[in-house]
Amino acid sequence: MSKLWGGRFTKKPEEWVDEFNASISFDQELVLEDIEGSIAHVKMLKKCGILTESESDQILDGLHVLYGKAEKNELQFSVEYEDIHLNLEKHLIDLIGEVGGKLHTGRSRNDQVATDMHLFLKRRVEEIVKLVEDLQEAIIAQAEANVETIIPGYTHLQRAQPISFAHHLMCYFWMLNRDKERLADSLKRIDISPLGAGALAGTTFPIDREYSAELLGFDACYENSLDAVSDRDFILEFLSNSSIMMTHLSRLAEEMILWSTEEFRFIELDDSFTTGSSIMPQKKNPDMAELVRGKTGRVNGNLISLLTVLKGLPLAYNKDMQEDKEGMFDTVKTVVGSLKIFTGMISTMKVNSEQMKEAVGNDFSNATELADYLATKGIPFRQAHEIVGKLVLYCIEKGCYLKDVSLEEYGEFSSLIEEDIYSILTPYSAVERRKSYGGTGFEQVKVQIGKGKAELKAFVEQSV
Repeated sequence: MSKLWGGRFTKKPEEWVDEFNASISFDQELVLEDIEGSIAHVKMLKKCGILTESESDQILDGLHVLYGKAEKNELQFSVEYEDIHLNLEKHLIDLIGEVGGKLHTGRSRNDQVATDMHLFLKRRVEEIVKLVEDLQEAIIAQAEANVETIIPGYTHLQRAQPISFAHHLMCYFWMLNRDKERLADSLKRIDISPLGAGALAGTTFPIDREYSAELLGFDACYENSLDAVSDRDFILEFLSNSSIMMTHLSRLAEEMILWSTEEFRFIELDDSFTTGSSIMPQKKNPDMAELVRGKTGRVNGNLISLLTVLKGLPLAYNKDMQEDKEGMFDTVKTVVGSLKIFTGMISTMKVNSEQMKEAVGNDFSNATELADYLATKGIPFRQAHEIVGKLVLYCIEKGCYLKDVSLEEYGEFSSLIEEDIYSILTPYSAVERRKSYGGTGFEQVKVQIGKGKAELKAFVEQSV
């Protein structure tokens, strides 16, 4: 059978050319959205009197049959018909006869595929937002259980100051909250219907674009037909938002990988999210976290790929834009999987609080406490900083920590240091006393967790 667009052609492409040109191998992912778009389009054509009641009813019956088969994965697709649109149209014509050819009245594959992708991405973004919330809830649960669990805080991956482990975890809660807000906000630009824009210039048929948009649950229609078929900003925005979120997950993955090493032993990952070695029986590898860290690169690559595709394209549609789908599908799959993995890992990980306590008890992360102590005695902070620096050097040379220095020895560096310094130098005190807004002090962390819970509740209520 000749191509559905083959009327002006006298030559048939070779099979390998068809394969290079075709997108059915991946755009069949849009099969349900494509049929839904067609159902709305036919209902609109019927309402506007462009199709008779008999014609529209036959086509709708056929489309519903195809939808049922698609849900059961019973439809077969062919490279010969290039894409999901022509494959479905061929199935429809085979099913109900030539009247199926009237399905394409008043539209083009250009606005059809754009509609499919808007529908697809709207649903997937809503799903991803919910998965982000699931992960946030898992983080809050671990945070609540570890408010007074103290972990070394790092800068430059060097011990800096002791902090609440809950405070560290909640940092990722707020990162994810921004990710969620970006995704939710992007729905305003996804929730727009291109259907009826035609190839680029609209159509001479008296269609009702607002009606088909309403049937498909879109909030609005594109105001410009050229923009409707050439816009891929909504995909770029999704890929960008996903790249930022995957970067956040990758940073958390890196920390969990470090924390679970024998050198740190701060956490233990559940067996369900680790693997063993084929040669070393003792190994428990954090493969799931490593995979998320690695998959961040492919998501970033999908963003750069589409940016590059669109960079020099003139209006309106160009075949280059066929390259917009695989990266989008891949990113959706990667982000969904990564969020589910992380929710499981966070929910089931064991926190070795005693190991963390031992770590902060034997380091110099309390040095700032001593500098602040001297500053409260009236010594300029810069001078206090120098005194403590000399004390740290003294301890290193002597092989001890600040907590081990006698009051007499302290007196050699500053006569203002008194007995109370020993309680101030404890990790618990160092954390508890940081009561500034957003700080790691236990009471502030509890406030932060409460606000996180309220944020989740408000977001859900706003979304309903």
